Amino acid sequence: MIQRKVILWSVIVAIGGFIFGFDTVVISGAEQAIQQYWQLGALAHGLTTSIAIVGTVFGAFFGRIPADKLGRKKSLIIIALIFLFSSLVTSFVTNWYLFMAFRFIGGMGVGASSIIAPIYISEISPAAARGRLVVLFQFNIVFGIVISLLSNLLIVHILGPTHSDSWRYMLGIMAVPSLIFLLLLKFVPESPRWLLLQGGRYDEAKEILRVINPAGYESELDTIVKSNKEDATEPGGTELFSGRYKVPVRLAILIAFFNQVSGINAILYYAPRIFAMTGFGKSDSLASSLCLGIVNFTFTMIAIRFIDSTGRRKLMFIGSFGLILALALVTFSFYTQSFSGYYIIVYLSLFIAFFSFSQGAVIWVFISEIFPNQVRAKGQTLGSFTHWFMAALITFIFPYFTEKLGGGNTFLFFTIMMVFQLLFVWKMMPETKGKSLEQIEHTLIGH
Repeated sequence: MIQRKVILWSVIVAIGGFIFGFDTVVISGAEQAIQQYWQLGALAHGLTTSIAIVGTVFGAFFGRIPADKLGRKKSLIIIALIFLFSSLVTSFVTNWYLFMAFRFIGGMGVGASSIIAPIYISEISPAAARGRLVVLFQFNIVFGIVISLLSNLLIVHILGPTHSDSWRYMLGIMAVPSLIFLLLLKFVPESPRWLLLQGGRYDEAKEILRVINPAGYESELDTIVKSNKEDATEPGGTELFSGRYKVPVRLAILIAFFNQVSGINAILYYAPRIFAMTGFGKSDSLASSLCLGIVNFTFTMIAIRFIDSTGRRKLMFIGSFGLILALALVTFSFYTQSFSGYYIIVYLSLFIAFFSFSQGAVIWVFISEIFPNQVRAKGQTLGSFTHWFMAALITFIFPYFTEKLGGGNTFLFFTIMMVFQLLFVWKMMPETKGKSLEQIEHTLIGH
């Protein structure tokens, strides 16, 4: 049985995922108005849309430093402050360079949260429920996406599709959940595994573990301490690229890489533009984008039900086959221009459903599980950095590629990449369900 306080702590930390999702996709409703406001060319527009993702890459790269030095909780408080100020400033600025700077800073908060929040939840979760609790972060990401798309649609409906400042309201409203996140973090304790890594905080960690696992906290405490000592005394035990951790390093890079070459962020960011390419009007495009967000939300909820019982690897198998099918149908539609009957909405909804059920639910859980305590923040940084580097690259080049190569060739590339993902899951990906973090460490690394 999961302790109520553990669920509460996980839900609070997962609010960072809500803001993550909101901030990531809110630009989809604002990007065309922003392009007109500053009269941006194709490349400048692509940079403006993707600058938050560039910031996310930096946040993902450097986020492990405060996570290791200051602790998980203090780092999350810093992230909440970044979310709050970046949303307020970007909604009021009239200078393009200042807008870019604070979108970049907000992106850094997103990148850091993608490291620290899953780490924190995985470190406080019982093994049997870790998948469901860490997926709360992903659940809140897609919930944030849905609320962001709904917010964009309501703002356009209330202010009208031609209102010149609608994009300011879209960006500024994120200050509300950011403030709530900041206030609620007061009730969250520090991660006991981080406390044990610091030395001298044994009693504090023990009390938190007592709340998490009243029946077996002493045994769990001894296992964590023993594992930390073994990692610390092994050659290269604290160095991610020493060779000792080559298996989890390879797994983290590949799952993050395939997550983005599916085309997910390009589709979420540019959904209104993709629908416009098929002949939809602005209101219909935003409504169709909201439909994708609802599908994303729904199938993430379903994934929460199955991730601990069915397992991470099986979800990835099912998702890979589904993504190949959905992307092939989208590719065919672009090649044949067969958009009548709103088929493109059905195909993209199918894509989102399979992605949410597999990659979307699994990635942050899997990466947070496969690294030992000594290098977990570094490993999460590696996976998150790979994820966001590819997200920034694809988001930046997507408008250019669709303009020069066409939608058919672009989506054909995504389809081929998912074939390679299927091979990765089949040949390389291990199952981690139901195992403690220390058991997974012994399986992938050994002592």
